[in-house]
Order: sequence, then structure tokens, then C-alpha cells
Amino acid sequence: MRNYNSVQPTTEMKRNFVLERLLEAGVTKSQLGQDLHELDYEELKYELVLQSFREIDVQSDKNKWF
Repeated sequence: MRNYNSVQPTTEMKRNFVLERLLEAGVTKSQLGQDLHELDYEELKYELVLQSFREIDVQSDKNKWF
């Protein structure tokens, strides 16, 4: 049997880590306009991926796909 009490703090720590990264990048709202503090861990991860795409310099030759 699993101890779910130990799982919750870890999930909350991961959520807070992702939230902190988004806030440091200047993101305060999701793409749908929701406050980041209202999102769960999975939604925050999605927003962090979107933010990382925004940071890629597509004009640079090394970042071009074709």
C-alpha cells in the first residue's frame, strides 16, 4: 500500500518549482487568461513548455529546422 501523504508534498513542490520559473520569465497568465496560481501542475508544465518555445531565436541559423 502506498503512502499518499508523502506524494502530495512532492507534487506541490514540483508545482511551485514550475510556477516560480514561469513567474521569473514574466508570465502571469495562462494562454487562456487564467491566473497561474489557479492552475494545477500539469497545466503549469504546459505553460512552461510554451514559454520555452517563445525564448527560441528562430532567426538564428542554428535554431532553424530547414
